Amino acid sequence: MSGAALAVVVVVVFFLAFFLLQRYGDVRKQQWMVLLGTLLSWYLCFLIVFILPLDVSTTIYKQCLDDNAKQPTPPAPSRRSNQSLYSSVSELKPCVEPWSYIPEGILPVFWRVVYWTSQFLTWLLLPFMQSYARSGAFSRVGKIKTALIENAIYYGTYLLIFVCLLIYVAAHPQWRLSWREFQTIGITAANTWGLFLLVLLLGYGLVEIPRSYWLSSSHGYLLAKTYFKVAKMAIEKSAAEKDLADVMEDVADVNASVRYNTNLRKCVDTILTKCPSGYQEEMTTSTSDREHVQPTERDLANLHKKVISAVQRHSQTQVQWSILLDEALHLEDVAKSLSSSARLFIRGSSSAQHRDCLCRFLYSPTVEWYWECVFRQIFYRFMAVALCLLSVAVVWSECTFFSTHPVLSLFAVFVEAAEKQYNYICIEVVCFITILFLCVCVYSTVFRIRVFNYYNLVPHHQTDAYSLQFSGMLFCRLTPPLCLNFLGLIHMDSAVSHQDRIQTSYTSIMGSMQVLSFISNGFYIYYPMLVLLLCFATIYSLGSRCLNLLGFHQYITDDELTSDLVDEGRDLTRIEGRKRQKAKDGDKQKWSWRERHRPLGVTSRTRSGYTELRDNHSSSVTEFKPNGITFSRREELEEPLRPLLDFRDEAPPQRSLTEGRYLSLSPSQAGIFDDV
Repeated sequence: MSGAALAVVVVVVFFLAFFLLQRYGDVRKQQWMVLLGTLLSWYLCFLIVFILPLDVSTTIYKQCLDDNAKQPTPPAPSRRSNQSLYSSVSELKPCVEPWSYIPEGILPVFWRVVYWTSQFLTWLLLPFMQSYARSGAFSRVGKIKTALIENAIYYGTYLLIFVCLLIYVAAHPQWRLSWREFQTIGITAANTWGLFLLVLLLGYGLVEIPRSYWLSSSHGYLLAKTYFKVAKMAIEKSAAEKDLADVMEDVADVNASVRYNTNLRKCVDTILTKCPSGYQEEMTTSTSDREHVQPTERDLANLHKKVISAVQRHSQTQVQWSILLDEALHLEDVAKSLSSSARLFIRGSSSAQHRDCLCRFLYSPTVEWYWECVFRQIFYRFMAVALCLLSVAVVWSECTFFSTHPVLSLFAVFVEAAEKQYNYICIEVVCFITILFLCVCVYSTVFRIRVFNYYNLVPHHQTDAYSLQFSGMLFCRLTPPLCLNFLGLIHMDSAVSHQDRIQTSYTSIMGSMQVLSFISNGFYIYYPMLVLLLCFATIYSLGSRCLNLLGFHQYITDDELTSDLVDEGRDLTRIEGRKRQKAKDGDKQKWSWRERHRPLGVTSRTRSGYTELRDNHSSSVTEFKPNGITFSRREELEEPLRPLLDFRDEAPPQRSLTEGRYLSLSPSQAGIFDDV
């Protein structure tokens, strides 16, 4: 293939990383430096995961060539020699080149660029950019200064650890501190830190992912958990609205206290641009008679930081609230459809319907009923069983991968069996499934975990810059130790197998862990066994119960507080469902009023019937000319539709694309019949 497989993987992985960034980040609004740093960190980590199986197959092919080169060539037998002479000399087995063979010299350069770039991002650039993006300073110099101060302690901690390891190596009488060993110490320190966190996240994901699929096959459990999430999100939404109102009140005080002829006015105007539009209008028109204290530039920087955080959190809760309500209403529709004798999916009028014609044709109510009520449960349980078997295989291999005689690691057994047959496709499939499952267990935990309001990856473009860059840092720190752990599971790492084999190009770049024997022969071998204890802790939900005792509510089926929150979420869903239903009924009523009071002669929207009012129209009056007679739109339509202008709903109407378009009566009345 001459590197064609490598080129294809490089392109495909880039689009995968960009798709995830588009899902969680806002490409149009966030800073391009934040997006570029996050995209590069995700892209490099995914590259390591997808290309490592190709490195394994290429290394096995090189090992075959090396074994044949070391094996002596059998002498040419004479015509009268006995057949037993042939059996005494083993024949050379031909080496088959893998379909994805990467030419010599490409992978070492590739791994060196990918690894050191990712390490530069995670230890130097991303922490600095993280503090820079979160800073409330109003100038670049001020943001850089804030970022340097915040990262001083951060960099000092890791520098202290590195110096301790450096002193340990320098004091050892048998070692000479060369540049290669100096480089290996830095890699070992980074991998040791990553392995600590890797085992914690892996132990949680190995149990939680199969269990989540199994429990999601039960509709009752899924609906109750969604009610629980709705109740929790209602609390967070209320707190976010209150925090935003408090921050906006502080902004209003600052806006009233800072005059327009002062140097701080530019800072206040910058803060106002970050406020929601509704609050901006109130601040420009409202006046306050209270006496205000003149703020300093540092006070304005802190307020600027609070405004950014409060607005982002408010936007996140609003989007999550809408998504959870749609999910809860959909699950209620599934509950109604389960008892349908016609085998048609019954979609409630209050649930969201945003599907185009093609989707409605392919995913008809009958197809939707079979998927939601029959096949979905079967599919989820099948996936749960398959993932559970993979989890058991990973746990067993993590506890036994150090044993090479006999080979107890299941993945090492599969790879060695395929290696004897030179079945490179099987080797790559086994390696890819293994490392992909490990990454799913670890990375999914990174996407799910939430650290108060500082780190939270929210889909639908609602993730802030701080969380995006923090996730990139975690990926860059977790991926190298994860890949080394994977190579240990399949006995392709000499530090584990202690075999005289050709090392993968990735291992040659990482360096030999034998420089620090207490890490290579102790911590690196036995620490992954703790994944078994973490799996048992996750099975019995010990972490969730501890968080529940500390006041962070978690969904626990046998907890009284959970039952109360489920009931509260059910009530909130019903209330919001009635609001949506009332809004749709209001739309229908407006439509009926509009059709009933349509002027005589105006039966269709044609150019001969009337002229539409465009966005750039300067006049608020549009003329109708049916049958050559000129009527004023305002005179003809304002009086019949006056009852509609006074009509108010409890919630903004949720209109679908199939309910038609409405014309604005005038600029002052715009928005009454507009589509959402």
